[in-house]
Amino acid sequence: MQRTIIIKNAFVMQEDKFITANLLLENGVIIDISDTVSPPESEDALIIDMSGNYALPGFIDIHTHGALGIDVARANKAELSTLSEYFAAQGVTGWLASLFADTEEGLNKSIDMLCEYAKDASSGAALLGIHLEGLFVAPAHRGVFPERLLKEGDLALFERLKNRACGMLHYITLAPEVPGVYEMIAPISRAGVVVALGHTGADYDLSISSIKSGATAITHTFNAMKPFEHHEPSIIGAALESDVYCEIICDGFHLHPATVRMMLKTKGYDRIVAVTDSNMAAGMGDGRYRLNDVDIIVENGDAKSAIDGRRAASTLTMITALKNLKSFTGQPINKLSKLLSRKPAVMFGLNKSKGYIKRGFDADLVFLNQKDEVVLTVAAGRIVYNRLD
Repeated sequence: MQRTIIIKNAFVMQEDKFITANLLLENGVIIDISDTVSPPESEDALIIDMSGNYALPGFIDIHTHGALGIDVARANKAELSTLSEYFAAQGVTGWLASLFADTEEGLNKSIDMLCEYAKDASSGAALLGIHLEGLFVAPAHRGVFPERLLKEGDLALFERLKNRACGMLHYITLAPEVPGVYEMIAPISRAGVVVALGHTGADYDLSISSIKSGATAITHTFNAMKPFEHHEPSIIGAALESDVYCEIICDGFHLHPATVRMMLKTKGYDRIVAVTDSNMAAGMGDGRYRLNDVDIIVENGDAKSAIDGRRAASTLTMITALKNLKSFTGQPINKLSKLLSRKPAVMFGLNKSKGYIKRGFDADLVFLNQKDEVVLTVAAGRIVYNRLD
């Protein structure tokens, strides 16, 4: 049985504002939010005074390939546990493992390990699912995915991978112009998997048609896709005009701060999802790394292919993304943090249990000090990171 936790005197985010309140957490759920919470007499409650600290819904990173020298596609159970603990230290309470382009055999091995880990994972941020990226994408916009591993549309292959994924394949990135891929969008969407358009040269009309067929998101918007042109607005125009969710990587390399501001002004704060797209170099510093079968070089925090200089994911963390958003926009944390919590929860249909601090919701919380540093992370009512001691 999980221990009862009382959080006292925190600035608790309620909708888009902070109130001073106490929190009662029991059995992984938020039981009460008030200024009069006290531990039940029969319980040996843990009481934590969080005076001066901010309580936000836990961050959900829907797009990450790894950190700390660990690639999610090659990680064992111990390494996945290490990743989950590291993510928790960055304010993350839930994450999706993004799988690089690979052979079916390689993907099967990755999926099997992720399923095995998820069965009894008990530390760090929760592994919420799998994101399949880089298989059904366009060679001209493949980024650092090896061209030999890219596939034309193959619904049977997708279904084999989904059936193997123990109910965890929740997200897929597709390029609709690749032969046979457009026809996959509707059945995949009907199967309950979130379809994102990305690594694509799709024009405006095909992008709009793909959205009408069931695509509801854009993977790392502006990156690895056909650019906007005023006579041919491309997928970018479709993304900004429609109601799809747009991933953004706020590391200062993938998007200029003005581009971030423009997206927020155009789309509003309800259709933008901040992601890291981090690789194994996150948390490691500059140097040479290997992303699956691709050598990358990180200089000043910017990861690029050692062969042709193409950008190769990022070294970003979620808490740094939030700080960058604050710097880029001048907006307060209470307005921005939903891009890291509420919006990904809504995108994946988790907003009845995650993404908010409400009675009956999962006790997924991150606490920041006055310097916007993570000081405590609680996932499903368990303390998974603590720098207060």
